[in-house]
Amino acid sequence: MKNALRRSRPVTVAALLPLLLVGCGGGGKQNVLHPESHPERRIATLWWVMLVGAAFGFGVIALLLFLGWARRNRDRLPFGGGERAATALVLVLGIGVPIVVLTMLFVWADIFVVRSTAAPKASKTKMALEVVGHQWFWEVRYPGTKAVTANEIHIPVRTPVNLIGTTADVIHSFWVPELNRKIDFVPGHPNRILLEADAPGAYRGQCAEFCGLQHAHMAMWVYADPPAAFRAWLANMAKPARAPATASERQGERVFLSNPCAGCHTIRGTNAQGKVGPDLTHLGTRTTLAALVLPNNRAALEQWLREPQHVKPGNLMPDVHLSDADYRALTDYLESLR
Repeated sequence: MKNALRRSRPVTVAALLPLLLVGCGGGGKQNVLHPESHPERRIATLWWVMLVGAAFGFGVIALLLFLGWARRNRDRLPFGGGERAATALVLVLGIGVPIVVLTMLFVWADIFVVRSTAAPKASKTKMALEVVGHQWFWEVRYPGTKAVTANEIHIPVRTPVNLIGTTADVIHSFWVPELNRKIDFVPGHPNRILLEADAPGAYRGQCAEFCGLQHAHMAMWVYADPPAAFRAWLANMAKPARAPATASERQGERVFLSNPCAGCHTIRGTNAQGKVGPDLTHLGTRTTLAALVLPNNRAALEQWLREPQHVKPGNLMPDVHLSDADYRALTDYLESLR
């Protein structure tokens, strides 16, 4: 039995190694130790300081345990002190130092990190956006415009954005690890956080509060665009949907409006005004479907339309039984919404 256990240890370590590498590497996806904004840099610095402090504290505890063991076995401390010296050592290292260090960390975390990472007053930010959590997608609105999208947030680079978060159902938690800390979206209580990025790029975020069956598949992208590119994107998002240009697209629009799709989704410029699912006015511009579950390409879109409960079990999108021709036409129409 002992030999079998010895042989299994290298295998166990080898099996855990990929998990450790995934947790440390990030791969440009979600990495709390790869800050891309001023708030997240402060959070990362605090994390490193706390890690060093925890390692030091562990060393102190190990030292005290070693001294206790040495005194019990040798009836004296290694440095020759007596009972009074041992008591003083415990009081200083075991009580005094932790109180001082933890107090300093608390003050630093509260005043210089938590408060500095919260959203500033509206008068100090150039723009605001509203994010609403749903089971299981993110609705994104830009106040002052008609722009509405889902699961893909665009912000201008190097611009402080006041993000106002609410929820349409249960508690959700909005977290983009490379940009800032997480905040909870609580029913009836809007929360705010500062969202900004120092460099153009795509930053992955995630719901960090268990919210139901598909909690793990409630993700989003935050795109930090150059100002000109952001303005062009926002202007396009504010427009109504383009009219179908081909016979197949026109057939797809009729299929959409004559089936339950129009009762759940909005497509601005049509009679579809549903509020259950994401706004689809510019679906074709998005890079993913179903909150990052699928890439937004033709094959994945048709799969999502045909088998939504197979792709993302428990979501509110029902299986709508259509003919193959109608599925193809509907896919053509939704792809054209750019």
